[in-house]
Amino acid sequence: MSLALRALGKTGFSVNPIGLGTWAFGGSWGPVDDEQSMRAMHRALDLGVNFFDTADVYGDGRSERLIARLRRERSEPFVVATKAGRRLNPHTSGGYNLENLRAFVERSLKNLEADSLDLLQLHCPPSDVYAQDSTFSALDALRGEGLLRHYGVSVETVAEGLAASERPGVETVQIIFNAFRLKPADEFLPLAAARNIGVLARVPLASGLLTGKFTAASSFAPDDHRAFNRHGEAFDVGETFSGVDFETGLRAVEELRPLVPDGFTLAQFALRFVLSFPAVSVVIPGARNAEQVETNAHAAECPDLSPETLGRVRAVYDRLIAPLVHRRW
Repeated sequence: MSLALRALGKTGFSVNPIGLGTWAFGGSWGPVDDEQSMRAMHRALDLGVNFFDTADVYGDGRSERLIARLRRERSEPFVVATKAGRRLNPHTSGGYNLENLRAFVERSLKNLEADSLDLLQLHCPPSDVYAQDSTFSALDALRGEGLLRHYGVSVETVAEGLAASERPGVETVQIIFNAFRLKPADEFLPLAAARNIGVLARVPLASGLLTGKFTAASSFAPDDHRAFNRHGEAFDVGETFSGVDFETGLRAVEELRPLVPDGFTLAQFALRFVLSFPAVSVVIPGARNAEQVETNAHAAECPDLSPETLGRVRAVYDRLIAPLVHRRW
């Protein structure tokens, strides 16, 4: 990678700005193969990736267990961020208590074969959790016991990111941020930078829309959320194509293609766009195989984007995308 390491907020971790999201290794993205997932993670380490994002619900712990295997098979250190809370049924704010969080943490520690979690994130909890003192007292207690080193939150909306940032123990915020979701640049990233909060940019390729590989005829496996969650049937619709309807996304992609520097792909351009914002600590594109990992990692070699290019991306967003997503998230 050619981009310098970035500080992950106040955690003390220095991370390569392009990490790896492991949702696809657990499922919900079509068929998955553990050996293919392992090859992808090994290739990530080969390329200098040192930040892996996972969750206890990705394949019911499958992704966490694969990361534990990776740690057994490799000697170099890397940071693992996991998440907790979505195992609650019903998924209510009252469930984010010390008893449940302790159980979730202990389960993740077992899956990851670790004594302490590098970074635990609340996994898109209900909005009123951010006003719930007991939840953050519980996280402080678990950190005090050494079960986790740092904690943060994964949010759906800018408002939630702002509310979470008011909590002194919150060191990182994970938020959807990409060329189709620019509200965080206006309202959240400046605050995060001022308060030295690490920012994890997720869904940077808008569930693959920003790879430029899809057409109107593209189809997805029944167990792929891009088939079953287009209208929020299973979880927040903003997690699928960033909440943009597929046809509008395809039109916007065609307007972005001319902006891509020679020798680079649209996906690499999209990742480099996210990293043009200094407040972003790490972008966490998902990948299903080693080839995708390599393509994503090489986005770090994409040249700096000019203010004119950034402005043209914003213009496409303002005209085609903002009316669909800006007020919602």
